[in-house]
Amino acid sequence: MTARTPAATTAAKTAAKTAAATVAPAPERTPGPPRENGAKRSVHGALVKVLLHRRSERGMSLEPYASRCVRRGEVHELVTTDHRETAPGTRIDRVGFLGFVELSCAGVLDRGDDVWIGGVHVGAVLGFDACHHPNHYNILIDAGRLLTGGDLKLCPELSVSFTQAV
Repeated sequence: MTARTPAATTAAKTAAKTAAATVAPAPERTPGPPRENGAKRSVHGALVKVLLHRRSERGMSLEPYASRCVRRGEVHELVTTDHRETAPGTRIDRVGFLGFVELSCAGVLDRGDDVWIGGVHVGAVLGFDACHHPNHYNILIDAGRLLTGGDLKLCPELSVSFTQAV
């Protein structure tokens, strides 16, 4: 352990004050809700089963959560809709089924994330239905219309990506 001299202590204090004074002030924030979400990594996987059907009276229900954590190796169902309401408990009747995806990495899926299958933008995550949980989530995708795996000519092993909306 080395002893500090009074001159070394004063020099260290002066250097600390100078460093603190040179730090740029925080930018002024505009009024509004605080920002909560920073950058995140994309979640990727592959289709393991393609689905071809639609329903007009499905009765899915939006979970009250805007995000869900997912684990590598989990399998979840991809479901399109033309519904836009995101209030918790909203009934989702009009749906098109794309298929099931196995995730190759863990991450966080958020409402609004972009959904890509085989490099094609399919829509944005609307929310989650947990009627089959803990087996799997139905990941509801706002595609503007009801799309099925057949409509998009999907096949097993196509890449699926969930990317942060900009």
